[in-house]
Amino acid sequence: MMSEVHELKAVTPALSIQPHNFSAEDPGPGGWRFLFEQARGADAAGIDRLVVSDHVILGEDLEAYGDPRRGGIAGGTQPTGSDGHWLDPLTVISMWAAMTTHTRFMTGILIAALRRPATLAKQLSTIDVLSLGRLDLGVGVGWQREEYEANGLEYEGRGRLLDETLEICQTLWRDRSAAHESANVRFEGIHLNPKPLQPGGVPLWISGTLNKNVLRRIVRFGRGWIPWGNDAMDPAAGRRRIVEALEEAGRDPTGFQVSSYLPVVEGGDGKIDPERTVAPVPAMVEAGITDLRVTLLLPDEAAAVEDLLGPLVQAFREAAGRKA
Repeated sequence: MMSEVHELKAVTPALSIQPHNFSAEDPGPGGWRFLFEQARGADAAGIDRLVVSDHVILGEDLEAYGDPRRGGIAGGTQPTGSDGHWLDPLTVISMWAAMTTHTRFMTGILIAALRRPATLAKQLSTIDVLSLGRLDLGVGVGWQREEYEANGLEYEGRGRLLDETLEICQTLWRDRSAAHESANVRFEGIHLNPKPLQPGGVPLWISGTLNKNVLRRIVRFGRGWIPWGNDAMDPAAGRRRIVEALEEAGRDPTGFQVSSYLPVVEGGDGKIDPERTVAPVPAMVEAGITDLRVTLLLPDEAAAVEDLLGPLVQAFREAAGRKA
């Protein structure tokens, strides 16, 4: 039984993978067992972080995903139709935490403002305690109006709702006797326990294109950035902007984390070519990218997942200058 808190050090480059917690239709007789197998296999292979995404409900205007004016990404296509199946990410992470030993977890992203703040703070602190400090929380405002309307929330005010949600979570995680007052939420003398195991609470990774609101949110709350939109094409440039903003605000940027995608290169046999896949890693790490995420379809059995990912993990660690 592990006794230490699992805190991946900020300066250590991490290899992440994002299994699909969604399906265009009911996955059938085997259900979602493959998610458990994939987590076990990834953990055994040495993957540093498992990432899981979020939709509470789906509306019918899915073209909004491809509209940057509405929070989408130009040319993007929603991976399922309106009747797609999406598992709740925090529930998935809680299951993964029970069947893995070292792999960290991240929401990529959680639409946090859809959840009531104090209840969310309790859910997250519980997962962090039970996983021995292996949780990272990626958050953003999302792109879908219907998710806010279905929860009785104003879509136009979603940025302010997210800010307040994050403020309340951090207050409850930090203070023994917590207080908060705003137009929407007022409390005092509130005690939330257990607190997260990780110092400072669950690390918050802010997602978004670096407009003034996202940049301000990162400076105020973020320990990491998940690039979105055009900024995802050049995360190193975005990181430089963030570092400047942190320094201007009096925050030490040391250890600030940034996520980016690492394209998978296939060999002639259709399998992953580990050496060619990790060739960009040294330059990415030098540019300040700390979370390098690969996307690929995983087998449904743990042993096959371990066999697939093991050589990639080893090649990544060598390319990133990490010890075994």
